[in-house]
Formats: sequence, C-alpha cells, structure tokens
Amino acid sequence: MKFAIIKERKNPPDRRVVFSPSKLVEAQKQFPQATFKVESSDIRVFPDSEYIKAGFEVSQDVSDCDVMLGVKEVPIDALIPNKKYFFFSHTIKKQPYNRKLLKAILDKNIELYDHETIVNSKGFRLIGFGRYAGIVGAYNGFRAWGLKFNSWELPKAGPLPNQQALINELNKLDLPNIKILLTGSGKVANGAQEMLDAMSIKSVSVTDYLNSAFHEPVYCKIDVLDYNKRKDGKEIDNQDFFDNPQDYESNFMRFAKVTDYYIAGHFFGDGAPYLYTRTDVKSPGFNIRVVADISCDVDGPVATTLKASTIADPIYGYDPQTEKEVDYKNDKAITIMAVDNLPCELPQDASEGFGDMFLKHVIPAFFNNDTDGVLKRAKMTGNAKLTQNFAYLQGYVDGN
Repeated sequence: MKFAIIKERKNPPDRRVVFSPSKLVEAQKQFPQATFKVESSDIRVFPDSEYIKAGFEVSQDVSDCDVMLGVKEVPIDALIPNKKYFFFSHTIKKQPYNRKLLKAILDKNIELYDHETIVNSKGFRLIGFGRYAGIVGAYNGFRAWGLKFNSWELPKAGPLPNQQALINELNKLDLPNIKILLTGSGKVANGAQEMLDAMSIKSVSVTDYLNSAFHEPVYCKIDVLDYNKRKDGKEIDNQDFFDNPQDYESNFMRFAKVTDYYIAGHFFGDGAPYLYTRTDVKSPGFNIRVVADISCDVDGPVATTLKASTIADPIYGYDPQTEKEVDYKNDKAITIMAVDNLPCELPQDASEGFGDMFLKHVIPAFFNNDTDGVLKRAKMTGNAKLTQNFAYLQGYVDGN
C-alpha cells in the first residue's frame, strides 16, 4: 500500500499536514510494509527538506500512490481518478459550496473518506483538530479583549511557533477581575481550558460563579444541563437532553448576567435550544462584552455571531439594538471573535497532534483487515456511488 502526503491547494493557504516528518518516521517503523511519498509543497509548515532528511521521497508527482492524505478540500481539477482520498470535504451537512466537489469525486470513481466520518462504533469522532481550535480560540479571545478595551496588545497567534509561545504571551497580561464562562465538554472546550489553567486562572463552581464576587479573574466550565433545563422541570441526565432536545429550553441567561468574557466551545446538535437569542442580548441583564465563538455556528445558537471572521480580520462588533455589525471599538458593541479555521494558526502543533490520532486509529485499519470497521464506517463513496451510510446525500449530489 502506497500513501501520499498531498499538497494543500485550497485558498487561503493551509500550512497543516496529516503527518509531520517525525510522525511519518514513526508510521514507517510501525508499518514497514507501507510506502510513504510526499508531494512537494512550498506552504507546508514542515519544508520538503525535512521529509527528505527523514528519508522520504519528495516529488511533484504522486499519481503512483494508492491513498492520498490531505487536510482541506482538494480542488476538482487536482483530483486523481480511481484513488482513495482522505480530507475534510465539508459535504456531509450538504454544504452547497461543495456539491460539485462531491459530484466530481463520484464521477472520477474516487473512494472518499472524510476525516469527520472517522468514528468509533458508538459514533464518536476519532480524529480532528478540535483541541487546537480551543487553544487558539481562547488566546484570540483575550487578544480581542485587549484590543476592545485598550488593555494590552497580544501578537496574532499565527506567527508564534507553538502553544507554549501563546501561553507565554498570555502570562504577561495583568488581567482584571473578570468572570470567564466556557461552554462544552469535548476536545474544543478542553483545549480552551488548557489555556485558562496555564494562566493559573481560578476555576469555580456554578454556584459560586453565579452568586459570588471575586477579587481575581475566575472561570467556570459548564455543560449542557447547566445552560439548559427541561420545560417540565424534571432533572434527568445528559443523554435525555441529547435524545429529546425539544423538551428543553435555554437557561443560559443566568450566566450571561454575570459573565464578562464568554468562550463558546460546545457542540450544538439539531433541535437543541439556542443558548441565547438576539432578544436576550437586548436585555439590560446581558453583561457579556467579548465572545470567542469557537463553535462558530453562524446566525445560530450564539446569536451575536453574524458571520465567520477570518485569520486576517478576526474581530468584529455586534450592536444588540440594531442586530448589525459595527466597529468592535464602539461603546455599544459586543466584541466577537468567530474565526472558523482556528487550528490553521497553530499548524505545527495541530499537525503533530493530528498525526498521532491518524496513526493510532486509521493507518492500522489498512493492515488488520479493518478489524474495528473504521474504514467501512468512514467510506463515503465507492464504485462511483455513495455508500449506504451516506445515501442521504444523493439528492444533494443531484442538485435537488
């Protein structure tokens, strides 16, 4: 089996890669029967020379490989027919802008394995960049606070080499006695929590957060049953919320009344209540001044997120009364950071972490007859057709 590390061709450029040179060496040692080839790239965070030094062939042509390993969408004209491809296709939610891509994949008889579809037997994702989104998102939120209130000027995350460099910058700050709220319990929220803990910000309970004043900055990490409640008043469990989201309503405003900086690191499921609405934001009791919306569901559960922002222009303002975008420096504005490709700002760490997961969960499946069914579950297309698990996309492919 011959694997290719392909060049990222999407604009804006993405410097991440599935395997760093050191991780590829590890993969080669574990699976000596595999061959790994690297497509030459002038934007990858690890230069060609590092792969060559590690003993791998670097070439402009990888058409002799069986499996193509990438990160972001592959442009249609760069797809090689009759190959296996791994990348984030952004099609499983029927995203309109990538319909032609999925159609081309079928037309070219490509086997597509979307990184988002690589799950275990219970449906939980095995690989992703969520932790790094959380790390950079929390940092960017503090940067936004400093710019909003002229308190400090943190450098952008992108030029800094790694997570520790971000932490070093954050630890130079003299934080006011603010209350920081973090929603979520998965990799994104845990990545953000790493940053808060690295700053030695005190973690407090829900009860203390809602009812006590502090003489230092504090944070509270909350899960779905903290910011949602059953309409009938019953107290059940998280699984009931996931199974019956229509039976719940938001209980978030009790947090919004006492929060200064909000980090949205939760997963939002279909049918779940919005955390807060635009009407909620108009309330005199809505105290949040800065939102780092890492989840970035536009015009959705975090109602102040009007659009995804960019790495080049990451911050904008939201006017609660007009519900429009304004200058984030405006006194009436809530400052929003809603970059939707945050891990791109930490390409080295993100690539190393992604490679760990890919080597653990995916590469073995090619050599153990897919014992755990990872490839079978993840396979979206084959023999120029959608697989059974993804047949729901047929109408989307057809343009209906």
